[in-house]
Amino acid sequence: MQTEEIIDAIDAADEHHSPPVGLYAVVLTVVLLLGAVVLPATVHAQDSPESADDASEGALLLDDVVVTAQKREQSIQDVPVSITALDADQLDTLKVRDLGDLTVGIPNVSFDEIGTSRGTANFSIRGLGINSSIPTIDPTVGVFVDGVYMGTNAMVLYDAFDLEGIEVLRGPQGVLFGRNVVGGAVLLNTKAPTDRYEARLRTSVEGGGKAPNMYVSGTLNAPLTETLAARFTVYSNQDQGWFENEYDDRAFGAQDTIMLRPVLSWQPLDILSLTVRYEYQDLDGDGAPIQDINSYDRQSHDFSVSNDGFLDTKIHFLNARLDWDVALGNGTVTNIFGWRDAQADALSSVLAPVVSIRTFETLLRAEQFSNELRYNGVFFDRLHLATGLYYFTNAIDYHERRKLTDDAMGRARIQNGGGLYGVDTFGVFMAGDYDLTDWLTLNTGLRFSYEEKEVDVTTIALDLTTCNIVHGPACPSNFKDKDSWHTLSPKVGLTYRPARHTQVYVHWTRGFRSGGYNLRNNHPDVGPGPTDEEQIDNYELGFKSTIGGRARLSGAVFFSQIEDMQREVLIDTPDGSFAQVVRNTADTDIFGLELEGSFMLTQDFLLLASLGYIDTEYTEVRFDLTGDSIVDGKDEDLEPPRAPTWTYSLGLLHTLDVGSRYRLDSRINYSYRDKIYTTDDNRGFGRQVKMLEAGVDIHLNDSQWVVGLYGKNLLDQVRHLTNAINNTFSPLAKGRTYGLELTYHFTGV
Repeated sequence: MQTEEIIDAIDAADEHHSPPVGLYAVVLTVVLLLGAVVLPATVHAQDSPESADDASEGALLLDDVVVTAQKREQSIQDVPVSITALDADQLDTLKVRDLGDLTVGIPNVSFDEIGTSRGTANFSIRGLGINSSIPTIDPTVGVFVDGVYMGTNAMVLYDAFDLEGIEVLRGPQGVLFGRNVVGGAVLLNTKAPTDRYEARLRTSVEGGGKAPNMYVSGTLNAPLTETLAARFTVYSNQDQGWFENEYDDRAFGAQDTIMLRPVLSWQPLDILSLTVRYEYQDLDGDGAPIQDINSYDRQSHDFSVSNDGFLDTKIHFLNARLDWDVALGNGTVTNIFGWRDAQADALSSVLAPVVSIRTFETLLRAEQFSNELRYNGVFFDRLHLATGLYYFTNAIDYHERRKLTDDAMGRARIQNGGGLYGVDTFGVFMAGDYDLTDWLTLNTGLRFSYEEKEVDVTTIALDLTTCNIVHGPACPSNFKDKDSWHTLSPKVGLTYRPARHTQVYVHWTRGFRSGGYNLRNNHPDVGPGPTDEEQIDNYELGFKSTIGGRARLSGAVFFSQIEDMQREVLIDTPDGSFAQVVRNTADTDIFGLELEGSFMLTQDFLLLASLGYIDTEYTEVRFDLTGDSIVDGKDEDLEPPRAPTWTYSLGLLHTLDVGSRYRLDSRINYSYRDKIYTTDDNRGFGRQVKMLEAGVDIHLNDSQWVVGLYGKNLLDQVRHLTNAINNTFSPLAKGRTYGLELTYHFTGV
């Protein structure tokens, strides 16, 4: 409790986005001044690599990470993009279970889930995010798994098992990644088979709540022939429920997850390789833990629902990657094919007296195909060229059923609705980095995109007949339409290298977010669309510097102009419910900065620090956001949702060798995210988030065995991830959690 009081005193500014003048000032001072202190002490050691014996936890986190942000493998310090990346060892060290574990700690990044629909991504980068579980609302942050774009926000909160790495790209990435990456992109790369025998088994148990949570995963890797290798991973999560439902005093939040991932890699020639991955996910669990904040303390995890609800998800995901080295430009031709079929049935209960909805059930079926054919090569020893063709198609069937409060006669009221949705996208792109001199590079790129969408909508309304858009019988159609969009996404920039391990970059880039339709249409006076596409122009100045093997520092300042911002606005309806209306509401300016640093204080101590700042402002509002039926200065005075003013983190890692075969790695990390608004009228909001995490790993027998003890959310922060109209109810995230983990790893010759 003393720790909480100290941190609360430092971060006294609470509800009004006041700068937390304590810790964020400390972070900024540490990042800048410590960089100045470490630089002269290490400048003479820049060409001296660390020995393999120094592979401590701190050294692993400071190791150079290879990323694919520019569609080719590069050191993270060579990429002129604001990026945070974690490789497999770093993910293990930080006990990252899924993307939600990274929701606080990366500057200007939030990886939340919607809450009312578990597993639905609610990602935001640099103040650009959504707060919707409507499957046809395109994201602002694109998620790519092994190069394949995930076509909906639903079923995207990916479990991090057997990953090669995670890359978080901040800022619009339209040239190389196309649509719906105006805020940024998240790249998840799973491990491919290797030519060595390997076995890994990991089990862990977590407590701190009502009932335990258990994880088990195992991986086998084997070379089958001289040209064929296989890898098989199984992952199981048996969560019995962290929360307690006060309605019946039982554990709530249970989730039973099983994942299987076989991978085959075939290399018949030195210049040709094929990797095929298949993944199956099966998840069954309770609905969302939704708190009626009119009846419970918002600083508590207390809630009561009479219906546990459910979530039933099944996903089949297949992707195949072919790489062919060619003589032209000493380059590589790459083809990535992806197919994903996902089904989710979910029901959640809401007990809030101001809202008429008692339970809402959603049924979703989404099937997508995609293919990217690209080429990477080098010409004249100066031009790094990437060019390609891209095709994507997605078909969505969506049904929603709402049980409302009974009518005056005590009869149940049921609403049904939803619709059918199809999208086809084609893109062609080219990006080039041309070395004007040994120290100056011109960065350019251009992408043309064409997109067509078709929709068949059933307005959500009281329906005396039984219908089901996903499983049948069919529902009556109220709205059919088709529309198309085409756009250009350019990029122009320069990268300057004043020293061997330092670069400064500046660029302008444009991104776009697709126009579209709203399948959750239930307002009598507002139709389901279409909306126009959203466009962003981003101007950015950044730097990266590596100081020997002991320090790494990067930062960026950016200014973004967003036109025709797409927003989901909540509007009251005559039946006491609310409508989620999707419109192009406003133009917005966003200014911000980011700093990240890693410093080896000694051979045994590593300091990690990061800082993010965002300032958002509406420049023109064209839609009534306040709900007072007029558009005026009151609308422009509101703050755009999902844009925390300050984010920062401080972490310390220590390594202690015990004899020649044992090692003790310990870590502690504090992360902060400022208050955010979750609705456009600013009535819904999320409080500050202060996350304290710590852990100890005991490495035995040269890390063949690892025993870990760790704690997450040690301050027991109550995190409300979303809010409904009138600020009446909010789903909850887990509080304080403790874990014990055991890992066995065997590698053969």
